[in-house]
Amino acid sequence: MSTTNAPHFAVPPSQKGEGTGGMEILQPSGWPMPKGYANGVAADGRIVVTGGVIGWDTDGHFPTGFVAQVRQTLSNIAAILTEGGARPEHLVRLTWYVVDMDEYLSSLKELGRVYRDIFGTHYPAMALVQVVRLVETEARVEIEATAVVPR
Repeated sequence: MSTTNAPHFAVPPSQKGEGTGGMEILQPSGWPMPKGYANGVAADGRIVVTGGVIGWDTDGHFPTGFVAQVRQTLSNIAAILTEGGARPEHLVRLTWYVVDMDEYLSSLKELGRVYRDIFGTHYPAMALVQVVRLVETEARVEIEATAVVPR
């Protein structure tokens, strides 16, 4: 997800276990600090994995607009995490699939606010991929999440 237009918040490297429930942010020496994600994460515990989660509500309706769909998608992920006994700070990886990279890039400030509203300031390893389309034709984004709940 590294781009020159990335959100302006950095993930500082931490020592293993330093307020992270045994999670370690992996930041190779001399690499530039990532903005809005981590290069890697090491963790020990119970794994909670989602499928590809999209931005529909419990009635199967999609909100209008990319940012609104991201908000609903992240809220849906948070609900799945809760069901699995995990919290947003247990996330170790997010893989985003978007149908329009320009739509994503033009929404970075709003996306940063939405992300922090739902997941706080914990930024796991992330990847962002543009796809031709998603299974649900109204979906603008689909996100897979992996969390590790400390033992």
